[in-house]
Amino acid sequence: MLKLRNIQTFYGNIQALKNIDMDVKEGEIITLIGANGAGKSTTLMTLCGIVPPASGTIEFQGRDITGLPPDKIAALGISQVPEGRRIFPYLTVTENLDMGTFLRKDKTQIKQDLNHVFELFPILAERRNQQGGTLSGGEQQMLAISRAIMSKPKLLLLDEPSLGLAPIIVKQIFDIIRKVNKEDGVTIFLVEQNANLALKVADRGYVMETGTITMTDTGANLLADEAVKKAYLGM
Repeated sequence: MLKLRNIQTFYGNIQALKNIDMDVKEGEIITLIGANGAGKSTTLMTLCGIVPPASGTIEFQGRDITGLPPDKIAALGISQVPEGRRIFPYLTVTENLDMGTFLRKDKTQIKQDLNHVFELFPILAERRNQQGGTLSGGEQQMLAISRAIMSKPKLLLLDEPSLGLAPIIVKQIFDIIRKVNKEDGVTIFLVEQNANLALKVADRGYVMETGTITMTDTGANLLADEAVKKAYLGM
């Protein structure tokens, strides 16, 4: 579904990504782990066209999307849940979800999908008329994920969905990530500092250090790897 080849990305004179090669197959959950500042979020920003690569190619479903603007990439079916949620705080829950449907024309299906996200996150149904900014951190993360789901993505990019959340909320969100992948058939690219949790849900994983992919394997094999345990699992 997705191919990155020899991707190099810069912030000014600072090189953030160095010759990145990655593949995501349809139906997979892929996770990218690494320390703070390793380049994980930059990888997602590059995929979305927000920080275009200086060189290399990005293919999505066989189409070269390198250098396309973010709105064109989103229209192809790539949706991102950014780090920090970035909901619209003064819009209601329902209005935030409506923003996710901006590029869609299938009004009947939109109503069904709205009911679907309310089934996934019943608390959002209860809060549908509340302003997004009045929600708890966990509820805002649920809203950010639901807004992305409302865009009907083929590929869902999740940037640090567990950040700052209580363990019980993190478990709930990761259960939903599995469900969206297995039942709704959405391919997922997950960037996450909680390496233990991320690798447990992942079909395959990549390890990034200072802008370079240093290791790739199945999620289970990376969980069992001694170097990964020492560096990222505190074992």
